[in-house]
Amino acid sequence: MFLEIFKRKKPIIAMLHLKGENAEERLKMAAIEADIYAECKVDAVLVEDYYGDVTDVENALAYLSVKRPHYIYGVNVLDNFAKSYELALQYGAKFMQLDSVCGHLTPEDEKAYLEVIDGYRKDEKIPVIGGVRFKYQKYLSNRSLEDDLEIGMRHCDAIAVTGAGTGMDTDMEKIRQFRKIMGEFPLIVAAGMTKETIKEKLSIADAAIVGSTFKDTRKDSGDVFAAHVKEFMDEVDRCFR
Repeated sequence: MFLEIFKRKKPIIAMLHLKGENAEERLKMAAIEADIYAECKVDAVLVEDYYGDVTDVENALAYLSVKRPHYIYGVNVLDNFAKSYELALQYGAKFMQLDSVCGHLTPEDEKAYLEVIDGYRKDEKIPVIGGVRFKYQKYLSNRSLEDDLEIGMRHCDAIAVTGAGTGMDTDMEKIRQFRKIMGEFPLIVAAGMTKETIKEKLSIADAAIVGSTFKDTRKDSGDVFAAHVKEFMDEVDRCFR
């Protein structure tokens, strides 16, 4: 269901990090960045409170729903699945992200966590990207990677794989491990993608979430730079027409 949202064979999802000194500036920046991504034919944007807060996320989603309803957009309120789901429903988001779907809690705490996720998902089906062994997340399950992925696949619609941190490379061996265990279940590289690694990583993964490499400084703290977005998307087209 997740991959059916997109027209492209290997969809690219761009981050809206909501950078700015105040709410007005953060919304203005999100609108500018969303338009850059659309002009460069990025497949979707993901609105996240990376710099802003929940109010900024809602402001950006409200803007997109009214001013840019033809865009494909998703939402990730960090560490707040319920709020992400609520905002996705309210503002017509096509998907949402959950940094860790399993593995980051002890088995005792995880049961209630997964029941909450499943409780939302059974009523309104919004595809969920769930991280396993995700950047900055603790590993407390004491299960094998295979067990964590198998549990994760039962509670989300696509699995996100990352390296150790934002903008840091996602190791090919880790991507291969995930793919071997997951079979044809949607796999998304969610950190460290560059123009040079598109062909190698997306020959195995199904999609990518991209942030830092689209910035003028190639770091998360920079500003989205149209030339960087265009060269990246041109390479996607060249590799996967």
